[in-house]
Amino acid sequence: MSETCQNASMIRILVIEDNRDLVGTLFDYFEARDYSMDSAPDGKTGLTLAQSNHYDVNVLDWNLPRLSGLEVLEQLRAAGKATPIIMLTSRGEVEDKVSGFRGGANDYLTKPFALQELEVRIEALVKPVANRVNTVLRVGDLEYDRASMQVRRGDQVLHVYPACRRLLEVLMQASPSAVTRDDLEFAVWGDEPPDADRLRSHIYDLRKVIDGPFNDKLLQTLPRIGYRLAPVTDEATGK
Repeated sequence: MSETCQNASMIRILVIEDNRDLVGTLFDYFEARDYSMDSAPDGKTGLTLAQSNHYDVNVLDWNLPRLSGLEVLEQLRAAGKATPIIMLTSRGEVEDKVSGFRGGANDYLTKPFALQELEVRIEALVKPVANRVNTVLRVGDLEYDRASMQVRRGDQVLHVYPACRRLLEVLMQASPSAVTRDDLEFAVWGDEPPDADRLRSHIYDLRKVIDGPFNDKLLQTLPRIGYRLAPVTDEATGK
């Protein structure tokens, strides 16, 4: 899939799973149904992504390298993250399920499982969440509804690809403060940041979508610092 700032699905899922074959199967199934998918191969990376980004649901394996699924779950809940979480595991004993639910899991699916059943469980968790409040971020006339993942500027709907949308969310949450390049890379790629050109490319794509058609520019480059999203004032000029 080409990484430009284009339209993505309405439900965003993070899969934290170290079985590459299973991850590939999940991506094939859900992307074909217009879901937006991210993945992490270990608990630590998964925790970073789950804390730094907005997802509608996390699909979390129990047995993971670096941090176990239960540790990821407990740390997310301790940090106040209320994103619905479905545990995927081969552990089927009652005491394991109790540990998962007491740790903060919303649902529990034992391997092997049917993909359609997972989809139905995800839908059951996500639909009530779509009604939650305080999901809309605003900077000037730019609006991002994290529940529907719709980006608008004025009366115009903007089509933003997931990687660019994550950058947009971080910048809008920090506005009017600046966000360093390192923090932006961490928010999108976790502990494995790409080369600097990759971030610049995404910033270029994001700017083209949210500023290109409009007279008033919001996305500002701050040399040797990073970027910020804010209406241009006398003290700051977009670049």
